Amino acid sequence: MKTVTIADCISYSPEKMKKNNLFETEHMFTDLYCFEPGQEQKVHTHTNSDKIYIVQKGEGTFKVGVESTILKKGMGTIARSGEPHGVKNHSTEKLIVLVIMAPKP
Repeated sequence: MKTVTIADCISYSPEKMKKNNLFETEHMFTDLYCFEPGQEQKVHTHTNSDKIYIVQKGEGTFKVGVESTILKKGMGTIARSGEPHGVKNHSTEKLIVLVIMAPKP
C-alpha cells in the first residue's frame, strides 16, 4: 500500500506553479499544486477528463467556464470535461490546492 504524508510533498518553485504528485494510476492522478503569490495556472481544457480542486491553504481565484470565484481553505470546485479552467494566486500568501483528475489525460 502506498501512503504519503502531505506535509512532506509540499514544495514551491520561484519560476511557476509547482505540481507535486501524490498518487497516479493509469486512470487518475492526485497532485498538490503549490503557488507562490502571483503565480497561476493558465486557463486550459481537458477533452475527456474531469478535474477537482480543493484548497488546502491560502486562497485563490478559480475560473471554471465563464465564472470566476475566490476559494479559501476547505472550499473546492470541479471543472468538467471540456470546461475551460485555471487558478491564480491573487494573494500575498502561498496557496496549496489538492487536485484530483480522472480519467488521466
